[in-house]
Formats: sequence, structure tokens, C-alpha cells
Amino acid sequence: MSGNQISRRGLLRAATTAAAGAATGGWLLRDATAGAAAVRGTALPPTVHLAATDGWISLPGQVAGVHPDPMAPAPFTTWGFGFRDVTTLTATQVKAQKGRFQAPAPMWWVDELQDTRVQLTNLGMVVRPDLSDSHTVHWHGFRNAVPLFDGVPELSVAVPIGRAFTYFYRPRDPGTYMYHCHFEDVEHVSMGMTGIVFVRPRQNAGAPGIPPGKYVYNDGDRSTAYDREWGMFLSEAWTRERFEGAHIQEHDWSEYDADVWMLNGRSYPDTLAPGGGGTGAGGDLIAPAGYPKLKYQPISSLVRCMSGEKVLLRLVNLGFQQHTMTLAGIPMRVVGRDATLSRGRDGTDRSFLTNAVHIGPGESVDAIFTAPAVSAPAVHLLYNRAYATLGNPGVAGLGGQVTEVRVLPAGSGLPPQTAPNT
Repeated sequence: MSGNQISRRGLLRAATTAAAGAATGGWLLRDATAGAAAVRGTALPPTVHLAATDGWISLPGQVAGVHPDPMAPAPFTTWGFGFRDVTTLTATQVKAQKGRFQAPAPMWWVDELQDTRVQLTNLGMVVRPDLSDSHTVHWHGFRNAVPLFDGVPELSVAVPIGRAFTYFYRPRDPGTYMYHCHFEDVEHVSMGMTGIVFVRPRQNAGAPGIPPGKYVYNDGDRSTAYDREWGMFLSEAWTRERFEGAHIQEHDWSEYDADVWMLNGRSYPDTLAPGGGGTGAGGDLIAPAGYPKLKYQPISSLVRCMSGEKVLLRLVNLGFQQHTMTLAGIPMRVVGRDATLSRGRDGTDRSFLTNAVHIGPGESVDAIFTAPAVSAPAVHLLYNRAYATLGNPGVAGLGGQVTEVRVLPAGSGLPPQTAPNT
């Protein structure tokens, strides 16, 4: 073989070396929080910056020997790990969020065709520093994702402790999705590394014959218009798993037995508590007023609206059980499922009215209801009709996946939403 030729093995070796160099020199930032700007050079800032870590939350009830966890600092009860939104924080503040995860993961949204950069920083764990787990971000349901940015570690990049990676997306399909860590995904999903993401349609800016407004999809006829919106993230927890995970004990996944059911990371009656107060000066979350135990569960599920308003429920299930959510006394119109408009290929309307929405694991549903006419404030329950999910362990009374829809008379002065779930 001449000196100008290269063997197949040599070519593969060179390609592997180049790829490894790119991964360590460009894709995975060596220090995601200190001097990150210098490492990135001219890279554009992320649309969303997520930090992966562990921490403590508060779940109701009592399970002998495992819940509440005696190691939990007051007022918390339960260990887990997940993500925090650190987009606006300084490098020093980001590092300080180690041990302060949020349940569920932060809800975020982008516009159709918006160039989107999601940076993931792995801060490591406080309670289990022996765990060297990497993490990823998998945008569940994203069509034709570039493998490098799909977050499946077998096909792309997993982010080790102390490193960061930026995912790039250009979403073309509006609707409601979810995201989660795909590294050891059974455990990481169960522990809380899951959340809602949705894509707003171009039609929001207006289209021929359609004024600007709030729409779920590019429907062309305003059939998915709405006034207010709530994301409802359905999940469950197995308290034995949480306890044994914190105490370096093994558990058998074939014995999975969830005993706490949640909407947006909370169980009733905590689902009715207000949303969190945002981020404080030091970068930590501010607890909802009067609810210090919900500091790291900041998303409220209480729905408030006025008669005649159209309300969008973005229902997402990323647990391991099937759920059927029922809205008592108010019909809902299902206008989309899994980020797909309910319309046939020939344009036939496939939306339908129902009072109960069935959602399997890994599925999402977009449902709109019109708030009924009332002359005085009225309350309607939104709940899981499976009886086993309507209680908290060891505690009498209603609990689990339940919240309220509070309808006020038209003209009551309820201010417009500034963000979902407000």
C-alpha cells in the first residue's frame, strides 16, 4: 500500500479520534458553570438552561418505615432528583442549586419554527454523592429529531457530572409534548426527571382571515382558540423506591407499587395551593405564600376562569400507569392528541366532546372547555376517576389526583393570564 493510501481500520480510527475530540472540546463543556462563556466562545445563549440534581419535596401521607423519610429536612418528606430552570442565573448561582431540584421539571414553551437551544448542566447529587449518573434531555414525541440531540444515550451524548451539553431544535409541529431524562430512564423518570413542553403555532400571530390570538394548532378556522391554559402533569410515586434510593438500598422494579398520585408534582389538597413566587436574589426558588413545604413544587393546578371563557387543559401523563381524568359537570372538547390536531387527512373534524379523557403513559391530550354561565362562584372537580388514586397513603379523606375548576361570573375582573397556570 502506498504512503498516500489509508486502510479502512485507519480511517475508522481517525474518525473516532476526531469525534472524541469534538465531544470533549466542543459538545460537552468542561465546566458548565465557571467560565462557561469563555468555553463556548461565540455560541448563542440557550433558550432554556436546565440543571440536573437531587433534593427534597413534600408528599402527603404515611407509609410505615419509609414515608415520611426520617432523613428529610423539615418541612420536606421525600427524596428525588430532577431538573431546575436556571436560565437567568449567574454561574455562581447555578452551582448553588445543587441539591435543589424541582418536581415536576420546569414547564417551558417555544414558538413554531423558533430555533431552540436547551442547555443541560449536570450538577451531581447531595444526598447520594456516590451516584455518578449522567443525564440527558429527551423531547418525547419530537418528529424526526437529529440523533445527536434526541437525548437517547445509546445514540447520542449523556452529560456526566460537571459537564454541560446544548441541544438544538427547530420545532415544526405545534401541540403539547413532554420531556425527560433518558439515562436509566425507568428510574430517572420515576424519581422526577420529567416535565411539560409545548409548541405554540404560527397562527398565534394571525393568518389570512384569522386574527392574532391564542390557538393550540394551525387550525385555519379558529376551532382551537382559547382564553386561558393550564398544564396538568400526571405522575405517581412509589414511596418505598424514594426511601430506599436515598438510603442506598436496592428495590425490585417488578414490585412497583405506586402509593402517591400527583398533578403537577402535588397531591390534593396541595394541588389547590398557589404557584411559587419565582426565583429569589440568590437563585433559589421562593415558596408559595403560606406553603413552605411546596418550595420545590411550584406549579399550581387550581383552574380559575370566568363564564364564557374557553380554557385549554394540556394533559400529560409520564408515569407508569394509565389515568382517566374527569371534569364533573362541564364537557371538554378534545382537539388534539400527542401534538396532532384532531382532523382527518381530508380535513374532517375528528374532535369530540367528553367529560372523561383517557391518557396512557407517554401520551398528551389537548382539551378545551367553555366555562358555564354562573351568577355566583361555582366549583367543579377535575379528578382521576380511578378510586385508588383519590386518596393519600395512611390518611383518611380525598387526596391524590384531584383539583378544582373555579368558575366566576362573567365580568368578575379576573385578570388575563401572564403565563400558563397563573
